[in-house]
Amino acid sequence: MKIETVILDWAGTTVDFGCFAPVNVFLTIFENAGVPVTLQEARKPMGMLKIDHIRTMLEMPRISEEWKKVQERAFTEDDVQALYVQFEAKLMESLATYTDPIPHVVDTVHHLKLAGIHIGSTTGYTDSMMDVVTSQAALKGYKPDFLVTPTQVGDMGRPYPYMIFRNMEELGAKTTKHVIKVGDTTSDILEALNAGVWAVGVIIGSSEMGLSEQEFMALSNEEQQRVIEKTKHIFEEKGAHYTIQTMQELPALIEKINERLEIGLVQS
Repeated sequence: MKIETVILDWAGTTVDFGCFAPVNVFLTIFENAGVPVTLQEARKPMGMLKIDHIRTMLEMPRISEEWKKVQERAFTEDDVQALYVQFEAKLMESLATYTDPIPHVVDTVHHLKLAGIHIGSTTGYTDSMMDVVTSQAALKGYKPDFLVTPTQVGDMGRPYPYMIFRNMEELGAKTTKHVIKVGDTTSDILEALNAGVWAVGVIIGSSEMGLSEQEFMALSNEEQQRVIEKTKHIFEEKGAHYTIQTMQELPALIEKINERLEIGLVQS
């Protein structure tokens, strides 16, 4: 009765500290449309399939009203599609430069694989985007056992649970209580909860924290603790079973969960 599968998110969890590749492009495409958005607005739907992310942003009351003022009409599905075409083109231009593994990821994944744990992955990126990310990340030492994109589950990405279920099927997981999902956004937490697996939020380097590695390291110890606690609270409010500051803490957390499983305790 032990954890046998760990499913990891990509940007902000295993690569791209702070998850800046997509955020910068969201800012750019809305700026180009004459409707500037804030960093907070761009980050709020992070983890979703990117076209759903754009749609969710356009549905935000402030952005929706600003769109009406600038465009002199409400946004339409055609606008969503047009923005997405721009997003995809611009993201593909820069994506390869945002594939560095986050500290502790490569060593932790190596440790877990040696312990016989399968490493799956889910993402908000499409197949074509992940072709770039996976090839570059592999060159830098990170390669999970399996990847599922929203494209492969009928574009029903997070918060739907289907990418997790597809990982479980491929990796031979027998039961959801032996599976952990680790992610850096509230969408990741909801995906895990909807799948009935252990939901773990990773804090440092996360989109939810929203800081680059340089910005985080420039903070005082007290400032670092404040942003860590703030991010931890956000994950816990969404129902995360656990949070970890970095991936280095994941093996110890797995042991803790295994102890719970041994005495018959499951998610609560």
